[in-house]
Amino acid sequence: MRTLVDISSSLRSGIASDPPGLTPDIEYHSHAQTAGDMLAFFPGATVDDLPDGEGWAYEWVRITTHNGTHLDAPDHYSTTMDGGQRAATIDEIPLEWCLQPGVKLDFRHFPDGYVATAADVEAELKRIGHELSPLEIVVVNTSAGARYGHDDYVSSGCGMGRDATLYLLQRGVRVTGTDAWSWDAPFVHTAARYAAEGDPSIIWEGHRAGRDIGYCHLEKLHDLDKLPDKGFEISCFPVKVHAASAGWTRAVAIFDS
Repeated sequence: MRTLVDISSSLRSGIASDPPGLTPDIEYHSHAQTAGDMLAFFPGATVDDLPDGEGWAYEWVRITTHNGTHLDAPDHYSTTMDGGQRAATIDEIPLEWCLQPGVKLDFRHFPDGYVATAADVEAELKRIGHELSPLEIVVVNTSAGARYGHDDYVSSGCGMGRDATLYLLQRGVRVTGTDAWSWDAPFVHTAARYAAEGDPSIIWEGHRAGRDIGYCHLEKLHDLDKLPDKGFEISCFPVKVHAASAGWTRAVAIFDS
C-alpha cells in the first residue's frame, strides 16, 4: 500500500508567509457574485435559469513565483552556475530531478538562525544510516515548519551554509528542500552577523553555492515531521513558467506503508 503525504504549504492571503511587501494576495469571487458574469455569455438568460442562481467560483491571485511551496531554479540566485555557465531557468530544469528518492535531515534542534555545516549533514546521515546517491532529494526539517502562518515564521529555523550545501551537491544531489522561508538562515540573523563581522561571504551563502554546482531547492515545505528519515520518494514538478526563476509545486512524498 502506498501512502502519499502532502508536503506543500497552502497558498494563503493574510498570513506572514513571506516578508512584508512579498506576501500573496488572493481575491475570492463566489458563485453568487459571478452569476451576472456567466449570464453575459447567454443573452436572454436570467438568474432563474442557473441552478440555485449560481455562476462560477474563481480567484484573482497576485503572487510572485516564490510565494507558497515552490522550486527555485539556479537563475534565482545567480546569472551563472557550474562555474560560469548560464544559469538554468525553471522551464529548463530536467524533469528527472523532480521525482527521486527522498532523504530527510532532522535539524529541528538547531536554534533559529543557526547555519548548518557539512559536519552537521554528515552526522545526521550517519545517525539515520544513509549514504547519499546522485539525484536523491534531500529535505531539511527545521523548527520553522511548526511556525508557518505565524508572525515569526520568516525569522524561524536554521539555514544551510555554503559548505553544507556543497557537501550535498558534490555527492550528486540536485534538488534540496526546507520547510523554512529560505534555504539560507533567516535574513534577520544573518544581518546581525554581518553587522558584527563585516563578512559579505555569509550573505545568501547556501543559495550561492549553486554558482559552483547548479541546483534547485524547494522552500516552504510542510509536515516534514510526518516523513520517515528515508525510504520514500518526492514528486515536485514545478509549474512551467517561461524563463522564470522559480515555479510553484504541489510537493508530495510517497512511501510504502
